[in-house]
Amino acid sequence: MNAMHAYTDPREVYDLLLDYCGATATATQLTLGRVWTLCEAGLVQGMSMSPDEITRTLPWPGTLAGRPLRELAAWVKEWDPQHAAVGMAACNAALGLRASLPHSELLEPLANGDNNLRVFDHFLPQLAGRRVVVVGRYPGLDRWSERHGVDLTVLERRPGAGDLPDPAAEWVLPDAEWVFLTASSIPNKTFPRLMSLSRHATVVLMGPTLPWLAEFHHFGVDYLAGIEVVDPSALRQVVAEGGGVRLFDQAVRYRVARLDGTATWEWLRRHISQVAAEKDRLNRAMEQWYAHHPINQRFPQLAQRESVGLKLSRLDTCAHALWPRLPPEQRKAADG
Repeated sequence: MNAMHAYTDPREVYDLLLDYCGATATATQLTLGRVWTLCEAGLVQGMSMSPDEITRTLPWPGTLAGRPLRELAAWVKEWDPQHAAVGMAACNAALGLRASLPHSELLEPLANGDNNLRVFDHFLPQLAGRRVVVVGRYPGLDRWSERHGVDLTVLERRPGAGDLPDPAAEWVLPDAEWVFLTASSIPNKTFPRLMSLSRHATVVLMGPTLPWLAEFHHFGVDYLAGIEVVDPSALRQVVAEGGGVRLFDQAVRYRVARLDGTATWEWLRRHISQVAAEKDRLNRAMEQWYAHHPINQRFPQLAQRESVGLKLSRLDTCAHALWPRLPPEQRKAADG
């Protein structure tokens, strides 16, 4: 449970995502599968969970590939679920181009196991006797909880047997000790409220939709449990063929990162260094451009420069909020 948050407006998570989508890269392929939506930008792939219901009259077939990632990523703010899923996948593709994975633990797949549930296996020793709430239905979770004797409360937008509906979040999350929150709550816009209700719990934000961002630490997230792609071709095929949990057997692996002070600080430092270098490059480019153009003409990369400056400001805000929570020896080393 994170007691100190750098962000006071939960809607900032969407602006934060778009801060990382200012590059000029384009989407090379979009695959809208039954379960997953996949956005590819060259060799990089980004995912989002597809909405439960997809209209048969989408307005964009044949027009998405070749569009700038930043244009598609902006759809993550849309209320239409199809647009939001494409936007989330584009955000994750953009992050894959720009951001490095944090220090994290790889969860090796099991030969004959439910690999979509490996995150729950990982945290099992900490869940005994705890009030555990899972936001989102995971196939096989009932069998898992019975096998391990873990009492779970499951919240689901379309509840099945034993699940509680969305409105129950207002009652059960404030009393939870552990919350496993699907990252699909970001594109469906429930993330801000669910995080507010979970502020007294240890929160694991999880799933293939997860954006790998250290800044989630300051929204109250304690662990990130996302994926790394190990077989891009297999991932593309599983998504296109309507696959759900099969992708955990051959295409992706779960990784778990703890967003404590030490790990998050190192991750933030790497990001700040990268973004500061990009800002310096754009400043030099702007100086050279204005040396040969009238001052009343607009620098072509001005919007990108402003986006990078905003991103650096957000990262600095995170770093300043985190600094007092670092161990004394780490603060001393950083000062040196």
